Amino acid sequence: MLDDEVTARIYEVAVLLPYPMGQKEEHQAIKEIENIFKEAGAREVSKDVWGQRGLAYTIKGSNEGNFIIYHQEINPSKVREIDTALRIVPGVLRHIVVTPPKGYRIVKYSESYEVWLKERESAGEKTKREREEEIQKSIADKAKRQVKREKTAKAETPTEVVSKEEISKKLDQLISDDSIEI
Repeated sequence: MLDDEVTARIYEVAVLLPYPMGQKEEHQAIKEIENIFKEAGAREVSKDVWGQRGLAYTIKGSNEGNFIIYHQEINPSKVREIDTALRIVPGVLRHIVVTPPKGYRIVKYSESYEVWLKERESAGEKTKREREEEIQKSIADKAKRQVKREKTAKAETPTEVVSKEEISKKLDQLISDDSIEI
């Protein structure tokens, strides 16, 4: 028969604990779940604590729960044993054991959630910046139209043509005026 290492496969185990649950009780339930894996000879690949989430429907009187996702390398012959043991752990509302498809890449939800938050914030900032740019552009367009209107209004107003002789005459009057003190 083949060795456990050769036949072991990676399984994803999702566990739902009730919320609110005392910290001591939660720690004890998690410890018991992890002991089940240890007794079955499983090797932990990753553990992702999703934390508190609302439930679509009430389960055993709970509307919210704490989700924990384990990726374990388990011998397939031990999966049923683990499944049965998880059913009787006090404090576990629900659990599911699934085999991820080939090529499945383990991504921690907590890390991708942080990345998503940063992208969402930057997308919000981008939208805000684009809106401000549109406002600035519309203000600049209005100013250009206003300047254009003023130029056309000045061009339309007739200007008086004054000859050189009239200008010289007025200058002579100003120069000869004795009432001006320089």
